[in-house]
Amino acid sequence: MLRDRNPLEQSEFLKYLAAHHLHAEDNRLPPLAELSQQLGISIASLREQLEVARVMGLVEVRPKTGIRLLDYRFEPVVVRSVVYAMSIDSNAYESYADLRIHIEKAYWYQAVSQLTAEDRDQLRQLVIRAFDKLEGSPVQIPHIEHRELHLSIYRRLNNPFVLGLLESYWDIYEAVGLNVYTDLNYLKRVWMYHKKMVDAICAGDFTAGYQAMMDHIHLITERTEPPANQKFE
Repeated sequence: MLRDRNPLEQSEFLKYLAAHHLHAEDNRLPPLAELSQQLGISIASLREQLEVARVMGLVEVRPKTGIRLLDYRFEPVVVRSVVYAMSIDSNAYESYADLRIHIEKAYWYQAVSQLTAEDRDQLRQLVIRAFDKLEGSPVQIPHIEHRELHLSIYRRLNNPFVLGLLESYWDIYEAVGLNVYTDLNYLKRVWMYHKKMVDAICAGDFTAGYQAMMDHIHLITERTEPPANQKFE
C-alpha cells in the first residue's frame, strides 16, 4: 500500500519563504525568473507553488509591486476550509460556531489576565460606541464593535492559531449575514452582557466576567439561524 505524503514536506517555494522570514531585511521577493533560477524549478512549477502560497495568505502578488511576503496568519486557510465545508454540509457553520465558543471559554482567564490598562480602556470605548449606535437615530448595528470587542479580549495571547480561529469565525459570521441581524431588543441584551463582561474585566473580577460571557452565549439560541442555502463567492 502506498504511504501518504509526509505532512511536514514543503514545496521549494514554501521553504524559501520560511527562510526569507528568518533572514531577510524586507518583505519584497525577486521576480519569478530570478526565483526560478534560485530554486532550480521551472517557472510553471513556481507559479503553481506561488498560487498555493497566495491562497494560504503567505504572499501578496500585485502587478506593480510584484511579490511581497506577508506576516504569517492562520485565518486565510481556515476561512477557505470552513466555507468549503459549509458548501457541502449545512450544519458546518453551527459546528464551527460551537468550536469558537469553546475556544473563548477555554482561553478566557489566560486572555483577560494579560490585558493592559490601554486594552481595558479600548473595551470600554467599544461598549460606549455600540450603545451610541443602538440608541441613535437612526439605529445602527454595532457589528464592527461586536467583532472588535471579542477579538480584543484575546488579542494579547501569543498564539496565532487561537487568534486565527477566532478571526475566521467573524469573517464567516459576516459572510453568513449575521452582522445585519436587526432584532433591536436582542442586540441591546447582547450589549448589556458585553458591558457586564467589560466592567468585570476592568474591575479585575475575571470570574464575574466569565459568567457574563456564559450568560451572553445562551442568547445565541434566540437568534435566527443563517439560511441553509447561503451562497459564498
